[in-house]
Amino acid sequence: MQPQRLQERFLVAIATERRVTRRGVLVGSVRLATGGALAMTFAGGIGVRRFASAQELASDLDVLNYALTLEHLEAAFYRQGLEVFDGADFDAGVFDNLAAIRDHEAAHVAALTEAIESMDGTPVEEADYDFGYGNDPLAFLAVAAALEKTGVSAYDGVGQFLSDPDLLTAAGGIVAVEARHASYLNELNGESPFPAAFETPLAPEEVLAIAGPFIVS
Repeated sequence: MQPQRLQERFLVAIATERRVTRRGVLVGSVRLATGGALAMTFAGGIGVRRFASAQELASDLDVLNYALTLEHLEAAFYRQGLEVFDGADFDAGVFDNLAAIRDHEAAHVAALTEAIESMDGTPVEEADYDFGYGNDPLAFLAVAAALEKTGVSAYDGVGQFLSDPDLLTAAGGIVAVEARHASYLNELNGESPFPAAFETPLAPEEVLAIAGPFIVS
């Protein structure tokens, strides 16, 4: 799949999620998944299966690995992007703020990895990704905003599956920071930094439909 096409597909998925009801998104995701179509439609067969395997959510470890999968994706996005772009590609101060976000995502990866290992679990590893922004800094900012919004909704959608109150508190500490990232990036993209009074939680299968195209293994 060409990078531009991949980016367009992702942004269309985000736009669709904004326009239709949560039930409509879920129905669309289930339709895509029927007969294993997700693994065939999206380029990353192995990566998608890894992502999907983190969605069993039968235990706190499963939830943490699901969160770690998302954090790996975000951390790689900023790390790779800031190797392509520099301060001259953005307005004053933006590159430094993006670098701070990159460091936050790396810290989230480290914290989740440590938590999983402390519970005798096996942390999922970072996959290979294709984010599709090429050499376009505006495309990079658009994808960044969409990723952060999806991340916030993903955390909101799986918090209910955590049984340990301490882990729920820790997850809340992460999602609050992710929401700040999303707010800042919304503003950079000319959108409201606080578009609604309530966030829309996304179920794992909905997140897979949005983020899966980036995982190419």
